[in-house]
Amino acid sequence: MNAVNPISSNSRPPLYKQLRQYILDQIQQKVWLPDQQIPSENELAEQFQVSRVTVRGALSELVDEGAIYRIRGKGSFVQSGTLTSRLPDPIAGSEPGSGKIVAFLMPRLDNRFTANVVSGIESELSKHGYHLLFCKTHDSKEIEKQKLQEMISFGVDGIIVYPVADESYNEDILKLSLDRFPLVVVDRYLRGVDTNCVCSDNMEGARQATSHLIKLGHRRIAYINSDLQTTSLEDRLTGYQKALGETSLPIDYRLQVSLKGRSGKTDPGNVEILTHFFQSNPDVTACFAAHYALAFDVIHVLNQLGKKLPEEMSLVCFDEYESAEHAALPLTCVEQQEYRLGEEAAKLLISNMESPGQERKMTLIPTRFIKRSSTAPV
Repeated sequence: MNAVNPISSNSRPPLYKQLRQYILDQIQQKVWLPDQQIPSENELAEQFQVSRVTVRGALSELVDEGAIYRIRGKGSFVQSGTLTSRLPDPIAGSEPGSGKIVAFLMPRLDNRFTANVVSGIESELSKHGYHLLFCKTHDSKEIEKQKLQEMISFGVDGIIVYPVADESYNEDILKLSLDRFPLVVVDRYLRGVDTNCVCSDNMEGARQATSHLIKLGHRRIAYINSDLQTTSLEDRLTGYQKALGETSLPIDYRLQVSLKGRSGKTDPGNVEILTHFFQSNPDVTACFAAHYALAFDVIHVLNQLGKKLPEEMSLVCFDEYESAEHAALPLTCVEQQEYRLGEEAAKLLISNMESPGQERKMTLIPTRFIKRSSTAPV
């Protein structure tokens, strides 16, 4: 192999496409002969200082094109009798806006928020001649990992990821980011990891909602959180605490309640937790739910306990929900601009595909506070 590394993270084509072209060059120049074994994934990753995900993407593409073949347990070999000079070159003629494909990985597509994010992404991409390939990961870290590898093998030019909620990040997302593959994380960010991301200003939105309750005279304000591990939920908790600190109210951790998930279906375990909480803390006069599904759990339990909204308990939540204005008790809420989230994620990805050497960027989208009937003076 050449002593000089031909793979550059500062040039336009993604790393796996550069590596694919290098391997193809070696075959066409007869450096590697038919049926000869080529270096292993580990050897290629070490030589060119890229991840195995990048190497696997390049090799998978060459297998699909018929340039190489694999033998399980042995490795990859040059295909005999292949007219490699006729194989397509994904680098040549792939100028921005020429019909490239972008993949979008999302845990689910079952509500207003996710539907609007997809719409925003697709709308912005289509303006620039890009096509969207959508994949659901079904809230599974393993499926997310599988889909990421499939999209790399497919040869997509960029990826937008709405990560699965988990305590740890998918290592494939980290590797792609380190390899400077065009990648944007949406809805949240990876704490401590330098990557492109677009998310709502969750901290400020939560601060505004909590401040609204404080201005109404509430001093014992419960925070109803989810046990899901995401930076968006962490920032909402920080915003709640920040609002308390701004008015010199103590942060009472006993008023922070953690419930299971945010599916929107009343969970018996959540009912038990909330029932015990409200019975043990009769001085609580207001609640801030970190997601509207959690707010529905609160309403269910308060109804069972005979507490009236908003006369005996004020309630605000994060996120708008379907037909909110027509509900029996329209909830005061913090609305995210999900369509704009999608648009900005697509804009950032296009910018990185066209200029991959640029600095990573975090974009915060402002939220909107909507006052309705679920809050009242204490």
